[in-house]
Amino acid sequence: MGRSGFCPATERGRRAAAARRTGCAAERAAAQFLRAQGAEVLLCNFRCRCGELDIVARCGEELAVVEVRSRASQAFGGAAASVDGRKRTRLLRAASRLLQTRPQWAHWRLRFDVVTVEAPGTARPRIEWIKHAFSADGGAGGI
Repeated sequence: MGRSGFCPATERGRRAAAARRTGCAAERAAAQFLRAQGAEVLLCNFRCRCGELDIVARCGEELAVVEVRSRASQAFGGAAASVDGRKRTRLLRAASRLLQTRPQWAHWRLRFDVVTVEAPGTARPRIEWIKHAFSADGGAGGI
């Protein structure tokens, strides 16, 4: 800690905790939004060695793996643009692991969606649902 009383490690910890709270609020808002749109939310926060899936939902005869993104501003392309190739690879691997652990879901067609949430944790967050945001072959769909 320097003379001013500022500790970089403590400040990083505060920022990380705030980011986690924002992320949790965004995921809750996204799940509520998806249910209101008629999706059946089957699972939240599936974790494995390969990565994490924020939301897994049934949409008719499709299984939607939903990545929830929240950003404070649209700078650098906004929340949807932050789902880059590396993140897509992790999502694909985690989805593959999910289907190995839940074979009863393997008969549904798999799709990858992104839900962006602006101002999560407020009474009226702005939510956008990008269906078929990218495909299993690595192509970006709606992003």
